[in-house]
Amino acid sequence: MRIINFFAMSTLSASLLLLSGQSFAHESHHAMSTAAQTPVEAKAVSSVVYENANSNDAASEEHIKEHGGQIYQQTTVESRWLRNNDGDGVLKSELETSIGTDENKIFIKVHADDAESQQAEYDAKVLYSRNVADFWDVQAGLRYRNDQNREVDQNQVDAVIGVHGVAPYFFETNAYLYVGQDQQTSLSLETERDVLLTQKLIVKPYLDLNVVLSDDSSYAQKTGLSTAQLGLETRYEINKKVMPFIDVAYGYQQGNEQTDWQTESASDYEWLYGAGIRFQF
Repeated sequence: MRIINFFAMSTLSASLLLLSGQSFAHESHHAMSTAAQTPVEAKAVSSVVYENANSNDAASEEHIKEHGGQIYQQTTVESRWLRNNDGDGVLKSELETSIGTDENKIFIKVHADDAESQQAEYDAKVLYSRNVADFWDVQAGLRYRNDQNREVDQNQVDAVIGVHGVAPYFFETNAYLYVGQDQQTSLSLETERDVLLTQKLIVKPYLDLNVVLSDDSSYAQKTGLSTAQLGLETRYEINKKVMPFIDVAYGYQQGNEQTDWQTESASDYEWLYGAGIRFQF
């Protein structure tokens, strides 16, 4: 009897030990599985944080671009041949290039007049342009002038300040004040507007004015309206880079003052007509 009880107790103890061993093995396996999964989850979280950081940087760059952070460049080259009532011709050439953002730009403008039987005259402006309102920039810089037809004061430099933008009814406008040596002070106004007849055929009425406020130079001009030109340009856009055109205008030019280097001259009115080509890129 004692032998039977001892055998039963031994069997019961062995069963309990077996069950305890299985439970411990199961818990140990679960703990090892959890420990093995932890680095993977940490890596996944780290990857998400890195991707979010990259997304935020990309969004920040895009935000900057949307608010004027992109840099733009545009260049226009133009050449036109005009003749007046007397058949005298002049070749007018212009180059304008700008580079910068929506808020800050640098403009370079070069203009040359090469009239028949005369030396060429040209001027160049370098302007800093700052956006101050919708469609309007304030510009400031320097203008260099060269006139080889003069015996003295062939080279002159003026300070420039003005505005550039789009006036009501979509008139593109440039207005400048020039101040130079010998109390030379003048104003200029250029305004124009494109009117589309078709997608490629476009007419552009324009107005150019120059007003002399004061001038004590060796080649002084009379004060008041110095030059004026009211015209109509008709162009055909082969594409957005090549644009031939014809031009008809009515012009006014005020006479010069009597000085030691020039005789007094009267004002002149004339019709101008011609053709040209414009490149834009």
